[in-house]
Amino acid sequence: MVTGSLASPPANAEEPTVFVVDDDASVREALSNLFRSVGLRVAVFGSAHEFLQSKLPDVPSCLILDIRLPRLSGLDFQAELAKANINIPIIFMTGHGDIPMTVRAMKAGAVDFLTKPFRDQDMLDAVTTAIERDRNSRDETKVLSDLQALFAALTPRERQVMTLVTAGLMNKQIAAEIGVAEITVKIHRGHIMRKMAAKSLPDLVRMAQMLGIGPGSGGSQT
Repeated sequence: MVTGSLASPPANAEEPTVFVVDDDASVREALSNLFRSVGLRVAVFGSAHEFLQSKLPDVPSCLILDIRLPRLSGLDFQAELAKANINIPIIFMTGHGDIPMTVRAMKAGAVDFLTKPFRDQDMLDAVTTAIERDRNSRDETKVLSDLQALFAALTPRERQVMTLVTAGLMNKQIAAEIGVAEITVKIHRGHIMRKMAAKSLPDLVRMAQMLGIGPGSGGSQT
């Protein structure tokens, strides 16, 4: 079991981690034993403050959060994490759950809301879902980050041509739009396809959609 700070990196840098925040030591111990029994790395904390003070590993993870914590409630802590742009999937647990609490938690993005006492399997199922959600989110973030780096490496003119190409304009229309020869547009298109590692025009269009570029956006600068 890992308690408090996670200064030491895990043996496997991609090993998922379950964080548990609960002021009840017996609950922390029980959940730690449960997750360790299925091979999950665990870090437990007695308060939201302890969690925030810890160095968190950059791996797929989820947060098991008691709804009633000292000084800062679980729901308020969820809001604080969102403000800090810490987008970790949250599973709430409580012995005092009610419908308004559940609705608020789920609307704010919680994966699940379990009422104590809950079945071990229900918790494990929720954790599996949460970690998979975080893994997918991280993958999408990396893909977008890589695309942004490729797009930033284009020249201003190439970014402009890419914007117009992916908006559906023909080479002749683009040439008229930006005041260059049609052959110049073709050359730019070739460079864009190579630099963006696009396999086809539909592939390039999907990239543009992910980047959020289009006519009138920052991508159409000259």
